[in-house]
Amino acid sequence: MNGILTDKVVVISGVGAGLGRSIALRSAAAGADLVLAARTESTLEDVAKEVIANGRRAITVPTDITDQASAENLVRRSMEAYGRVDVLVNNAYKLPSMVDLAHTDHEHIRESVELSVIGSLRMSQLFTPALAESKGSIVMINSMVLRHSDPIYGSYKLSKAALLSMSQSLASELGPRGIRVNSIAPGYIWAEAVKEYFEGVAAEQGCTVEQVYEQTAANMDLRRLPEPDQIADAVAFLASDMAAAITGQCLDVNCGEYHH
Repeated sequence: MNGILTDKVVVISGVGAGLGRSIALRSAAAGADLVLAARTESTLEDVAKEVIANGRRAITVPTDITDQASAENLVRRSMEAYGRVDVLVNNAYKLPSMVDLAHTDHEHIRESVELSVIGSLRMSQLFTPALAESKGSIVMINSMVLRHSDPIYGSYKLSKAALLSMSQSLASELGPRGIRVNSIAPGYIWAEAVKEYFEGVAAEQGCTVEQVYEQTAANMDLRRLPEPDQIADAVAFLASDMAAAITGQCLDVNCGEYHH
């Protein structure tokens, strides 16, 4: 991945200890300078230190993308720091309710849509002028819930399906201004959140985490779960000039669990 984002400025929302961190570090390894955004400032500072230690620049901007003034501040700070923005990665999300739609509280759905869909739209709208200037790109982080209808993921699929539809519409709207809009749909990501989930499943089933992993991976062509850096590399590809003719697409990164 070395060099494919050389000297590009990448803004990443939802930077945390998992996928957001990987997207930041892999983007930096590919040559990018970064704007790191999330609600938790301490996490942002930790990731920024890693980026800077690896020789790239990073600024941190505590941001609530559901708040207009906070998102506007992110744009202002980004332009003040670098004078340009080449890539926006909308990575913020809310965990699913993990119950079927018949029993999902409407407020939870509102919160999911407010963050995943309206928050990503707000970010995309606000960064459009800068991205039009740089002929840049937007990458939306979606989910494999698009590809199945497991009842416990109903509210999550609802918001992520809306995010995909919005992304496709934005690709058509922003394409004439030179902005590409694509999506990544990861499957299970072998990181802390999934490891903790597998620990819970293992305790319920009276087996080991390794056995839960093997059972889950058996549904994947590659017989393994993707890791955060592998998802992040796909993000970097779509953000780079190597994907200059790709827009309006959703790339599944799930080790072959679903085909699309």
